[in-house]
Amino acid sequence: MSGCGINQPEDLSQQREKKPSWIKVKLPSDPTFWSTKSLVTDLKLVTVCEEAQCPNRWECWSHGTATFMIAGEKCTRACGFCAIKTAKPDPLEADEPQRVAEATRRMKLSHVVITAVARDDLRDGGAGHFQQTIRALRELNPNTIIEVLVPDFNDRDWALALVMEARPHIFNHNLETVERLTPLVRSRAQYQRSLTVLKKAKAMVHGKVATKSGLMLGLGEQAHEILQAMDDLRAHDVTVLTLGQYLRPSPKHLPVSEYIEPAVFDELKAIALAKGFRHVASGPLVRSSYHAANFRPELDVLEAIEADLRVSST
Repeated sequence: MSGCGINQPEDLSQQREKKPSWIKVKLPSDPTFWSTKSLVTDLKLVTVCEEAQCPNRWECWSHGTATFMIAGEKCTRACGFCAIKTAKPDPLEADEPQRVAEATRRMKLSHVVITAVARDDLRDGGAGHFQQTIRALRELNPNTIIEVLVPDFNDRDWALALVMEARPHIFNHNLETVERLTPLVRSRAQYQRSLTVLKKAKAMVHGKVATKSGLMLGLGEQAHEILQAMDDLRAHDVTVLTLGQYLRPSPKHLPVSEYIEPAVFDELKAIALAKGFRHVASGPLVRSSYHAANFRPELDVLEAIEADLRVSST
């Protein structure tokens, strides 16, 4: 990987203001975009697509897909990379799980992604709300693959167990960045704790779930640190990886240290696959849920989940 352009100086204040040519966003032209937006508005749902200023929201909504963000749009943490507002959250909405399930039904989604803000104000961190949403989704959409992208619940095992008892097919929790930069990038989060959460989640269901994580690049990480993060994820039984370019949401957020060239993302994808990841999405505009439906858990995992659910319902 010599000469790949990943090694960066420590000074994050040196930001390239002009985005390179490969950072392009397509504006909506498909009527499906507007029907998706109308549906989300009609059901009073929040999407991470809009709240996090995802660069792919035009594309995804034009294809009739969205990542639903439950538990409100106000986060209790203030991560240096994130566009979601930090404020005292509103109370949970009891009917939100049913509204998400109904949106999934109307959109005919074969794969749905559910995420949430960090809710450190709640004793369970919002885990029970995840559980209710997963169950509502499965009841109304029994053939839909359910992926959750969760906060760390402050590493409370009993809270994590609430999510896993509802048996999502894919459990996603992002490292976001390399270990050295974690204190700067992720408010109140811990690198090792995130790894532990990923491994615990899989162990709680005896391996019958696909685990997934992601990294943003361009924050000042070095090549060897990216490779170490890959090794750490594999050591914690993670098999799905996303790698994307960090884009600064506003002047108040952390600056971009470097725009990584597409060829480097391709190289990193090849390395990750060689390290044993089953599926890797790697590119400048890749985000955690970008083309999420391109990955489907192994058939034996899906069958095992369904078998466990049948037993628990009897």
